[in-house]
Amino acid sequence: MKVSLFITCLSDAIYPRVGEAMVRLLARYGVQVEFPKTQTCCGQPAFNSGYWEEARESARTLLAAFEDSDFVISPSGSCTGMIQHYYPKLFEKDPIMIEKAMQLQEKTYEFTQFLVQVLGVKDVGAVFPHKVTYHPSCHGSRLLGIKEEPLTLMENVKGMELIPLPFAEDCCGFGGTFAVKMSEISAAMVSEKAQHVLESEAEVLVGLDMGCMMNISGNLMYQGKPIRVMHLAELLYEGVKQA
Repeated sequence: MKVSLFITCLSDAIYPRVGEAMVRLLARYGVQVEFPKTQTCCGQPAFNSGYWEEARESARTLLAAFEDSDFVISPSGSCTGMIQHYYPKLFEKDPIMIEKAMQLQEKTYEFTQFLVQVLGVKDVGAVFPHKVTYHPSCHGSRLLGIKEEPLTLMENVKGMELIPLPFAEDCCGFGGTFAVKMSEISAAMVSEKAQHVLESEAEVLVGLDMGCMMNISGNLMYQGKPIRVMHLAELLYEGVKQA
């Protein structure tokens, strides 16, 4: 079984520890993860801005990088959602490329989906004695329907108190290019989200998309609030090391 890591732009450039945590966790279950060096951006920023031909160029590179992989796993519901929902749309008039797009679509999983649905792992044996609240990212929860998988994994972490986040389903305001094009609205949205995090009185905020985590973390840091912000893979791996 060849499992490949699709690291995504933000994790690769800013949060490499997220990919490291994923690989080390999966190694505990005998999964050796490969990293095709030719992979690149999934094309979502260009796609969302209307530059579909440029998005296709990125997509072609990604399709070639993962062509011989049995599974492709990603730490991002957003980038996984791009492959799952929009790659077939990008290549709907190209019979050869749409076949490749659908093959990648079928074998690509967000990290918690792969852990729970494919490997059947619901308890990684982690210990994390902290108060934690969870932000479900828009693309993960809405596009991919990721709801139970992260909650199942978190509920089985020993010593962790999982606190409901007020208005958890509300967007954090990042939205990729949205945060740049409509910065004032984005800033208002993330300020509201950060306030809800503070209302939870949690010590740690966890999520599945580093775009969301970066946005919320930036606002909390600006306010001088000592809330730790982590990807779920980081939390689980840290918890495993403490067990």
